Amino acid sequence: MSKMDETDRKLLNLIQADVPLVPQPFAAIGKDLGISEADVLERIGRLKTEKIIRQISAIFDTRALGYASSLVAARIPAERLEEAAAVINEHPGVSHNYRRNDAFNLWFTIAVPPDSRLGLERTVERLGDLAGAESIRLLPTLRLFKIGVKLDMTGEGDPANQTEIPAYTDKERTESLKTPITEEEIRVIRVIQKDFPIVPRPYDGLAKAAGLSLDAFLDAARRFSERRQLRRVAAVLHHRAAGFKANAMGIWAVPPERVEEVGVTMAGFAAVSHCYLRPTYPDWPYNVFTMVHGRNVDECTAILESIAEKTGIREMKALYSTREYKKVRVSYFTPETYAWEEKHGSPVPA
Repeated sequence: MSKMDETDRKLLNLIQADVPLVPQPFAAIGKDLGISEADVLERIGRLKTEKIIRQISAIFDTRALGYASSLVAARIPAERLEEAAAVINEHPGVSHNYRRNDAFNLWFTIAVPPDSRLGLERTVERLGDLAGAESIRLLPTLRLFKIGVKLDMTGEGDPANQTEIPAYTDKERTESLKTPITEEEIRVIRVIQKDFPIVPRPYDGLAKAAGLSLDAFLDAARRFSERRQLRRVAAVLHHRAAGFKANAMGIWAVPPERVEEVGVTMAGFAAVSHCYLRPTYPDWPYNVFTMVHGRNVDECTAILESIAEKTGIREMKALYSTREYKKVRVSYFTPETYAWEEKHGSPVPA
């Protein structure tokens, strides 16, 4: 593996934030960096080959497209954990699946389409049955304070104290729900969600696949962005290969009267990629969830300690992922979920 130089790192920061909706996006990125389009293409191709870049594609808000989604925590007997993870991974709507250091040892995210035959709750119940879970809990988003992973590859500043204004919150999600998706727009979603070809004009082929002219295709994508259904077109990195070896789910027991204030404060930390209000249970007081990514456990610990200092919230847990079973983007408006429901929709006879 070749060593990344400073231009690689600046490029990675740029393309995590935005790949422009213009005919030659990599030329536009090169202009911002002061390098040629050919240099950008060579660097991105190399960084993909080296597994630094996972994918470049459109990143949609799942809820904005009519999908129901949730984080799910499952308690699985230790000796069956690998088998259970494999069963859960089979569901096409499961995008992330991790082993974490808690009695609830398997954590996954799932999304189901608006016309799912089972719906979200019954799907999760079936997954729990199929996986042999001792307990399985839905932890849906009740309030979105922030979503958007951007790993700082340049290493400038102290990750425990850098702040930012979140780009996507409940405000943007509310805006995104105002306009339904048309059939023509679904055709655009089906292709723009796929990993982009690393060529000078990637949108040309995507537009052709959607049966649209380039102008019509880009116009549709820009409408998604204006309506906040499209969070951004951007690169997603392989965190560990990019140098971020640890990720911690900081879960906090925040008094109800302080949720709004504390959630906004936590979301303002640049090192926090996700911040949500989730439901509690009688034996589970944790209601605000923050995801942080660090180059090591010590860096994650420092970030969480800084959050605790600033908010005064001390009742918390840090759940570290100790194994990644699955990490993909959800594929929207594709047939695989319906096939899974047809196969697994009914309980297994006793």
